[in-house]
Amino acid sequence: MPEFLTLLPPDEAREKLLAHLPPPTIDPESMDVSSALGRIIAADVFAPHPLPDFQRTTVDGYAVHAKDTFGATDSLPAYLNLIGEVPMGDSPSFELNDGQCALIHTGGMLPKGADAVVMIEYTQSIVGAGFSRPGRGDPAPTQTEIEIFKSVADGENVIRIGEDVAKNQLVIPKGTVIRPADIGGLMALGFTFVEVARKPRVGLISTGDEVIDPSQAPRPGQVRDINSYTLGALVEKSGGVAIRYGIFGDNFQILKEAAAKALSECDAVIITAGSSASTRDMTADVIRQLGEPGVLVHGINTRPGKPTILGVCNDKAIIGLPGNPVSALVNGYLFVVPVIEKLLGALPKPKSTVQAKLAVNLPSQAGREDWWPVKLITSSHRSTRSFEAEPIFGKSNLIFTLAAADGLLKIHADATGLSAGELVEVFLI
Repeated sequence: MPEFLTLLPPDEAREKLLAHLPPPTIDPESMDVSSALGRIIAADVFAPHPLPDFQRTTVDGYAVHAKDTFGATDSLPAYLNLIGEVPMGDSPSFELNDGQCALIHTGGMLPKGADAVVMIEYTQSIVGAGFSRPGRGDPAPTQTEIEIFKSVADGENVIRIGEDVAKNQLVIPKGTVIRPADIGGLMALGFTFVEVARKPRVGLISTGDEVIDPSQAPRPGQVRDINSYTLGALVEKSGGVAIRYGIFGDNFQILKEAAAKALSECDAVIITAGSSASTRDMTADVIRQLGEPGVLVHGINTRPGKPTILGVCNDKAIIGLPGNPVSALVNGYLFVVPVIEKLLGALPKPKSTVQAKLAVNLPSQAGREDWWPVKLITSSHRSTRSFEAEPIFGKSNLIFTLAAADGLLKIHADATGLSAGELVEVFLI
């Protein structure tokens, strides 16, 4: 294999790839909100009405005029006439006047005239007081009075109209990944269907004379196909649809025809090489002949994954990944996932990381970005939980070095290694 003339840092290579892709053309599809978890919102969602659209209580207690409770204490309670109970799921048929209150339960609608709720724990009922309080608007000869032992302010224990969401407010921006709370919010606003971005189709091609289907028993010198399945799972997890085109030997014309077919039918294509030296050159040549501008990057300044090829053919990404399973999957995280996110029109989101102490010294070559699979060991001290990152040492063709990992640790290109006990950031996988 010829030496790579230029090795780009992964961040620079990724930016170059994404810059050559056109802005996403979102192809929306309507789906049931209850099934939309993890999908990307295809258009801004605005509230058709305020939420809540009536004043309601957040506690069990008594709806009151706040001013009627001012100064109330255990030793000097306020006394209010009970005039009724607020029905759940319906609007109350009465209105509160001065000196009156109404029993209300969590979520109930405040009656007209009420502006606060006293928690039931700060009240006491006096049944059949036997007198009426002049000017309080209750003609009943015998009444139930409520002792109030705590004053409340205007709006206390109450959710106002539109306090959660105002009418016409943007509630979920285009490009948002739908989470459980978003599903609840959409249902609360009456949306049972939502427009989501169609999942991009990603074609997967495995190459190499020595690569066989996982269902077959390998002869000496043969290996089962791993990459199309690990990368396919990564594609699905990232919001795409994995389309496997099969395994192709080291034949340029056959590989070119397979890649052209995948490119015409999919939104992006991944080619993973076998271990033969000729395959990497062949993949690059195939990409060069599939469309403009062709190969953008041939060689990444990282380990694992130096032979990675990044290309764009006729506005579609086509990525050549190493045949070694660990290299292929690590670089799938670095390059395939961002392409899928761009195709989906997904908003930028923070990476899922944890801080951990490195368990052992970890050497690195200056000038090259290293990614190490690590196992996270949890330790607890009193109420504090912390992690220790234990590197998993292994060559890039050993898939279980990555299967045993909880995350990936990056050593920056300007470092010659990391020391035991150093606080590091681990990207969870």
